Amino acid sequence: MTEPQNKSFPVSWDQFHRDSRALAWRLMNEEPFDAIVCITRGGLVPAAIIARELGIRVIESVSVKSYDYKDQGELEVVKPICQEIVDLDKTGRVLIIDDLVDTGKTGRAVQAMLPNAHFSTVYAKPLARDLVNSFVTEVSQDTWIYFPWDMDVSYAPPIRDGVGD
Repeated sequence: MTEPQNKSFPVSWDQFHRDSRALAWRLMNEEPFDAIVCITRGGLVPAAIIARELGIRVIESVSVKSYDYKDQGELEVVKPICQEIVDLDKTGRVLIIDDLVDTGKTGRAVQAMLPNAHFSTVYAKPLARDLVNSFVTEVSQDTWIYFPWDMDVSYAPPIRDGVGD
């Protein structure tokens, strides 16, 4: 179980697209990459954007479940990485993409599968910031990021009325 999140950081589709493209710019100094492995589900969108921007055609996914909404539980690999990409990690350049590194639990598990890969996230929290090779924006550990695929339009009370309580 994670600590309660005190702050919220809602991210729009436009902002997430811009931040994902900013990550692609940073990765230009690291390329060429032979393949992307996106950590699903959060890594799907930034992986598609980065693959387009960097011209990467080989995209694989790994499905690792550790959260159920805001509650972190046991890590479960729901879909492993195909053997062809695991082998490529030994001879080529593989890029791991996720939306966020929080505690590092998921990232460490995927890095163990691909020990030579470059690990990048759009957002990083201090607890696991050093785990990633590159990221765009750091947010505090007590911030919950609301990604655009998790949101709906609704009323938001003013901050003075106790947002996050």
